[in-house]
Parts: sequence; C-alpha cells; structure tokens
Amino acid sequence: MFYVYIMASAPRGTLYVGVTNDLVRRVQEHKSGVVEGFTHKYGVHQLVHYEWCESAAGAIAREKQMKKWRRAWKIRLIEDNNPEWCDLFPEIAGEVDSRLRGNDDDPLTASDSDSPRQWNLPRSSAPDTERRLGGQE
Repeated sequence: MFYVYIMASAPRGTLYVGVTNDLVRRVQEHKSGVVEGFTHKYGVHQLVHYEWCESAAGAIAREKQMKKWRRAWKIRLIEDNNPEWCDLFPEIAGEVDSRLRGNDDDPLTASDSDSPRQWNLPRSSAPDTERRLGGQE
C-alpha cells in the first residue's frame, strides 16, 4: 500500500504534498526533523490529509497531480475532510483523537475506529477527484 499525504505548518499555512509506502514512519520523520529539507525549513509538521493507492505508480501519479493543483484546491480538499485542520498523526499511529472519531456515547455520531475514514471529495475544483480516498474501495 502507498500513501499520498498533505502536511501543513498551521491551518491555511505552508503545505507539503508527499508520497510514501510507510505513512507513520514518514510523518514521524517530518515531525522529528531528522531529514533536512522543505518540511524542516518551513516547520511543516501536521498531517492534515492522506489517501492510499494500491500501487507505487498510482500514488506517484496522484502526488504529481496534486502538486500541480492550485493552492485553493488543496485547501478545499483538506477543509472538506478535516475542517478543523486536526493533526491526523494520532489517528494513523493508533492514538485516535476523539475529535476525529466523534462522540462515542452517541450511536448516531460514534465511528468505528476500525472502519476507513470517510472523505468528502471536491467534485468540480480539480481533475480526477472521483478517486476513492482514505482507505475506501
């Protein structure tokens, strides 16, 4: 499995689009600053969006596509799926943030932590947004 992800320095701050085959490891690298580069230089440490692809070629193609998008399209994708710009790292690292899961006491809003993330996709802002995201098949 391969992942395309977006990291941010703050809500509506500096954005970084990347691709990896190990999302937890790669985000930890960004957060810890062990690898010098763009995210280290600009303080981009919050995972705000991720998608998965079955193949490396598919993930790389999606990353290239997203890098060509206008900044507004990326922001819309993030805000449609993560309106509070929460750091999603706890979710992927197995430490699910209650703000992301909903109220566990309310059966109408509670979510199953084993179920894949449900994404709202922008339909008209960018090409090829019909792709299933966040573990959907």
